[in-house]
Amino acid sequence: MHRRGIAILLVVGMGAFVWVLREGSFSRAQEHSPATLSRDSSVFTPAHKSMLDAVKDFFDWRTTPIQPIAFTHKVHLGKGIQCTDCHASVEQGPRAGIPGVQLCMTCHQAIATDRPEIKKVAGYLARGEEIPWQRVYNFQYSAYVFFRHAPHIRAKVACESCHGDLRKQTVAVRAVKIDMGFCLNCHRQRKVSTDCTTCHY
Repeated sequence: MHRRGIAILLVVGMGAFVWVLREGSFSRAQEHSPATLSRDSSVFTPAHKSMLDAVKDFFDWRTTPIQPIAFTHKVHLGKGIQCTDCHASVEQGPRAGIPGVQLCMTCHQAIATDRPEIKKVAGYLARGEEIPWQRVYNFQYSAYVFFRHAPHIRAKVACESCHGDLRKQTVAVRAVKIDMGFCLNCHRQRKVSTDCTTCHY
């Protein structure tokens, strides 16, 4: 009976894999169809463009973001700069905010101006462009989570609780897997509401 169950699972798994491949190629042909709802649509939908996208979403398979500037948190934090010095809106709103090129150049007009990465930052400013930083942490769209940084900061939740110890990181990486289990465990430890509408509304 045990072997039969494994065999059935293997057959179903292989069938699902073939379907994922077929669905992925079909959806690529259809993705520009006017009838296809995109994530930019004002209508919420849990739908994915392809079965492959759905599988990636389900298993939380994400590509590693490649940043345009090799910003090192380790160096900046080591010099006494606080997270809130650059991520200023973290105490007021839902988002931490990513610093603009003007803020970076406030210091780097005079500091380490000969370094290659600083020259790249100066180049963005000279062209009147913002640095196209890539998000490291975010919730999957289909999770429909409304996360707000401000109440967590007010509750004295340390940044490294969710982002890992950035004093040991150069370019930021996903050091912590933030999923529903992670959030619920933290809420329970701190005796905070775990009602669905606390995060999903």
